[in-house]
Amino acid sequence: MNAVTSAELALWQAHGFEFELLDVRRGGARSASGDAIDGARWLDPAAWLDWKDSIAATRPVVAYCAKGHEISQGLCAALRVRGVDARFLVGGIESWREEGRPVARLSVLADAGAAGR
Repeated sequence: MNAVTSAELALWQAHGFEFELLDVRRGGARSASGDAIDGARWLDPAAWLDWKDSIAATRPVVAYCAKGHEISQGLCAALRVRGVDARFLVGGIESWREEGRPVARLSVLADAGAAGR
């Protein structure tokens, strides 16, 4: 299956399943929302040709955009062509939030990233 539901993603996180979580929302949409799913790495979808080779095919990838439509689905299709087990989050971060699942403020994520350097 090329999709993961919010419930499935939450289970993967809770049980320590090894995967990479990618936030592929457009920069403006990401900034406007002010949050992200904890553990996600943001990659600019407009620059996908620059970062596609950095995605390893050694573990599954879950990509999410705002609503789980064209951006995440298209990028997952491109990654699958490269041999990556890439799946999109059904409904995107919008569905994740609507189900009451946790998100982290971008300022908190930036602070954590700076602390880890």
